[in-house]
Amino acid sequence: MSTDGLMVSVSGIRGRVGGALTPDVVACYAAAFGAWSASRAGTTKAAGTRPRIVVGRDSRVSGPMFHRVVLGALQSVGCDIIDIGLTTTPTCQLAVEHHHAAGGLMISASHNPIEWNALKFIGPTGLFLEASEGNEMRALVEGGIARATWDHLGEIELDDRAILRHIERVLAIPYLDVAGIRARGFSVALDCVRGAGAVIMPELLERLGCRVTTINAETDGRFPRPPEPVAENLGELERLVLKTRAAIGFAVDPDVDRLALVSNEGKAIGEDFTLALAARVVLRHRRGALVTNLSTSRIVEDVAVSAGVPVLRAPVGEVNVAVRMRDERAPIGGEGNGGVILSEVHLGRDAPVGAALVLQLLHEENRSLSEIVAELPKYVIVKDKLDRPSAPLGTVYEALRAAFPDAEADAQDGLRLAWIDRWVHVRPSGTEPIVRVIAEAPTDAAARELVRKSREPLDALAAQH
Repeated sequence: MSTDGLMVSVSGIRGRVGGALTPDVVACYAAAFGAWSASRAGTTKAAGTRPRIVVGRDSRVSGPMFHRVVLGALQSVGCDIIDIGLTTTPTCQLAVEHHHAAGGLMISASHNPIEWNALKFIGPTGLFLEASEGNEMRALVEGGIARATWDHLGEIELDDRAILRHIERVLAIPYLDVAGIRARGFSVALDCVRGAGAVIMPELLERLGCRVTTINAETDGRFPRPPEPVAENLGELERLVLKTRAAIGFAVDPDVDRLALVSNEGKAIGEDFTLALAARVVLRHRRGALVTNLSTSRIVEDVAVSAGVPVLRAPVGEVNVAVRMRDERAPIGGEGNGGVILSEVHLGRDAPVGAALVLQLLHEENRSLSEIVAELPKYVIVKDKLDRPSAPLGTVYEALRAAFPDAEADAQDGLRLAWIDRWVHVRPSGTEPIVRVIAEAPTDAAARELVRKSREPLDALAAQH
């Protein structure tokens, strides 16, 4: 089976619908995941002892088609299915934990454009597959998959309470003052980008006593704007915040694992602040390290320093952060793309959790979001990318270490060089044939200069080949 144009990452596959991602491809990978999950669970194909797989999808137009394909593929390898239907990625992860399932399969391309879809593979712990697990599963795609006979086909049961359980789990966060937040009656503007957010975010916010004005709440997957919740895509939400005089604006991506914020002044403050603000409130109530990836803003470090706890950096990728949190027993972690992971709920990025924590912060500090953000240090992140050279990148890393001998170097994932108030991260993408160069500094000019200097050995290597 050809995988040309298919992006295969640690814990999933994604591609353009009708291009690299076809029903045949989806069926093959779903069946491989089911067979792999069954082998790991040590179950048999006899009725009542078959492995159970949770299946959910976001609102993408191609979602219903691939949903039906996935159900049939899993049945064909003798897996029983718990179908939670239109849902969010964190809800699917929580459902795997709740049902003690052998795994979960979420049909969602997250923040990718409308023409994309994907499969996200979730292990029995509710975490995405780690690299070794993904390799084992993908080996079945190439090596062949044993199918069940007619008398051992899997069965399907529906679970329509997964969203409700997710909401209850968020509201049960021990230090979330639900009554206090309700008494505040916050006015909230919400942009669900016509994704799955509309099935959970309004209900959660209303349970927290918020007066919610929602845009793009249709769940038809016809995104009215680029679906990634970055500042440049949130103009409509910024205007809604000002029009309704909201205390805050929330924007989620199509599968609701990322959360971006708009301040009461109608300004998108950048998705890096979501984790920083959530951590600010969590670290008042729980002691422990804050875990994030190597490309996240150092504003997170500033918040951790203020709380007197260390920051631990992990390679880029949600599962890498989650595993490090698990190993370190860290209370809070996440990524600078608006992904908040609270270990007391589950080890996955969760926009509903992020929203509840930010409301708790507004309640505790009794100040506006713009006032809270104004007192935090200011940084500028610049992101660049270039085609990946055919030669190994080791010489590039050596040249960068020599060019910046005073920097603290971290080689977990490419090379990250850091100073007291700035950093640059050079790494090959895990999903595209490119090299990413990301820098952060107190000014735009300083960040761009770091990017420029870091590109020099890359451009030289590309010219040689």
